[in-house]
Amino acid sequence: MAYDDEHMSYKDTFIQVSADCPVEVGTVPSMKKDRKTAHLIQYELLSQNPYKYTQGELIYEVYLQHKQIPQSEIEARSAEIREELFSKNHPCLRASMLPKKHGWGVHYNQEGKIAIYPMESEAYQQFVEAGTQGEEGPKLLFAMRNSRG
Repeated sequence: MAYDDEHMSYKDTFIQVSADCPVEVGTVPSMKKDRKTAHLIQYELLSQNPYKYTQGELIYEVYLQHKQIPQSEIEARSAEIREELFSKNHPCLRASMLPKKHGWGVHYNQEGKIAIYPMESEAYQQFVEAGTQGEEGPKLLFAMRNSRG
């Protein structure tokens, strides 16, 4: 079963930081010991390549980098790796630490390609304002909360 970006990803949607986000500005996720966390890899890919990745492409690329899969293995087994990865469900970016804890809004454009915006930015505010003014703006969602209650 292949991952189906068409049905598994948002389009024309802006994910706002969670209501209980602990920061007031977009912050870069930190390393864990000597390895990059999945959230740091997400941040690097999305900040350096806005609107390059769909959700499925992002999940795949983060997986390859996080697991440090060698390029030779990727070339030899790409389809198999992808099939194995997407045989399980993956949370959407509403559950990512970027909007939950690090202060990044996540925008999915009309094609479902993703970019991130720090919560203090003018662009972030424009997405929120456009989304509250009706049909013209993106659908607005909040990231999932960090805690219950």
